[in-house]
Amino acid sequence: MRNPTAMTNKMEARGAVSLKGRDMRYILRRLWDYLYRERLLLVLVLFLVVAGNVLALFGPRLAGLAIGEIGDAGSHVNMPKVVYYVVCMAVCYVISAAFTYIQEIMMIRITQRIVKKMRKDVFDRLTVLPVGFYDTRQTGDILSVISYDINTVNESISHDFVQICSSVITIVGSFAMMMFIQPVLVLVFVITIPISIVFTRVMTRVVRPLFRRRSASLGQMNGYAEEMLAGQKTTRAYNREEQVIDRFEQFNADAATAYHRATGMSVVTGPTVTFINNLSLTLVSVFGSVLYLMKYIGLDGLSSFVLYSRKFSGPINEIANMYSELQSALAAAERVFRLIDEKPEPADAPDAKALVEPRGEVELSHVSFGYTPERLILKDLSLHADPGSLIAIVGPTGAGKTTIINLLMRFYDVNSGSILVDGQDIYGLTRESLRRAYTMVLQDTWLFYGTIFDNIAYGKPDATMEEVVAAAKAAHIHNFIRRLPQGYETLLSDDGVNISKGQKQLLTIARAMLIKSNMLILDEATSNVDSETEQEIQDAMQALMRGKTSFVIAHRLSTVQNADMILVVRDGNVVERGTHAQLLAAKGFYYELYNAQFEQ
Repeated sequence: MRNPTAMTNKMEARGAVSLKGRDMRYILRRLWDYLYRERLLLVLVLFLVVAGNVLALFGPRLAGLAIGEIGDAGSHVNMPKVVYYVVCMAVCYVISAAFTYIQEIMMIRITQRIVKKMRKDVFDRLTVLPVGFYDTRQTGDILSVISYDINTVNESISHDFVQICSSVITIVGSFAMMMFIQPVLVLVFVITIPISIVFTRVMTRVVRPLFRRRSASLGQMNGYAEEMLAGQKTTRAYNREEQVIDRFEQFNADAATAYHRATGMSVVTGPTVTFINNLSLTLVSVFGSVLYLMKYIGLDGLSSFVLYSRKFSGPINEIANMYSELQSALAAAERVFRLIDEKPEPADAPDAKALVEPRGEVELSHVSFGYTPERLILKDLSLHADPGSLIAIVGPTGAGKTTIINLLMRFYDVNSGSILVDGQDIYGLTRESLRRAYTMVLQDTWLFYGTIFDNIAYGKPDATMEEVVAAAKAAHIHNFIRRLPQGYETLLSDDGVNISKGQKQLLTIARAMLIKSNMLILDEATSNVDSETEQEIQDAMQALMRGKTSFVIAHRLSTVQNADMILVVRDGNVVERGTHAQLLAAKGFYYELYNAQFEQ
């Protein structure tokens, strides 16, 4: 059983390596790139923030003047003047509130545009990443970045960005007003503010790694949940529900522990900074009273100074309380930008040519390949396929059969050797034209949410209904489709879960039959159909493969008896090659495999 904590630590280690040297300034700079795209709206928002906060800063001064009129007047209070100050103060606060409302609405619009662009950048990058990326990542973890991490960044931008800007303006404005009223009292903050800054910087270094681990743990948990939901039928068939629940509980507990550690440590910042600021307010009140008694400051000035000191301390407290949100957003942004920065599939050579109307002659010469440098899967493999020939690749599981297909399609690049199509090195051809030259039917069927017509026509969007029906008939799936209530317009649910495995396989075969290409790859294409249907498909496949260079991977040796050449792969080496009759007569490894399948 895998250890969730250990796996999360491995994920953190990968992130730490890829993010080496990327500090908070780097993340903020990347976020600013997205904000800059909305600079016109952002300038308007900043104007509203400045105007709203400046108006709000007049409030304490007007309140102090009103209090001064009452306190200095003795028994005679100039009520018209007091009312004037109060009305001006109310007007300032009302207009400030209106500006705040408008800026919040505009920020929602800005952040939604930013999130839309960020999700597009992530998804665009996912479409150009090499196949090897998906072979080493959990789907759930990738989905966690697209959903949870981007949403976390969105919430921070929509709320924290404006709040920080507003706080900075309030702090600067309040400080300027306090200096204007009584510079001596400002000395109190010379002591308390540096303490708050030092404490916050120390907590930043402590907490940020904890939030990185929290994001990684949530991604790991989502990955496991997605994996188990996809295999729920297998889980129930093998009565593994309790074990699955136990393992999820381990991932869940690890995520909860990481969340608790990160959030628990970060919440210390807010109350501590609030305590320091409350201490500064206490000192202001004490020393302000002394200065008032010594006639160095009037009642209006003292009242205004105390109100401004609260305005000065309030934003600092708010920023401290937002601390955990900011750290969470930065950790989420790291994961988002790490995915965006993943290296895409290598670009085609500058002089790469398009493969035009290939005849189908394929040659592998002394090819060696391994998914990791220290472990080779294929060793010095050579083969030649004439145009229109049928090459079958057989062998035990893990021998390297599917790896050959991955190399033919350039999903991976060889370590050494060469692969030629029509005498042209495939590394001098564009990937798009090379892959378009092949038609593939894989053992792992893939259907999307849409009509049966759309799924069959996936590789040829301009296909007519007549062409789709002809392909379905050739794949022996037309009668099944015709019996459905909506026929070819029947909607398939996610990955075609509302039809059988065999029917899904037949639909993917019909999809392949619709595409006119000169090279064909069949990777256990009939593994999910019954024997009777398999024979029908074999007949259709003979017509489909006629005149095409075909590579067939098969475990059922009965399906490759008519191959022009059978390659027997074992431990990355071609140990035998020849026709079915020749290999049986040789009584070698193929003979053993064949008899093992058909012995009584």
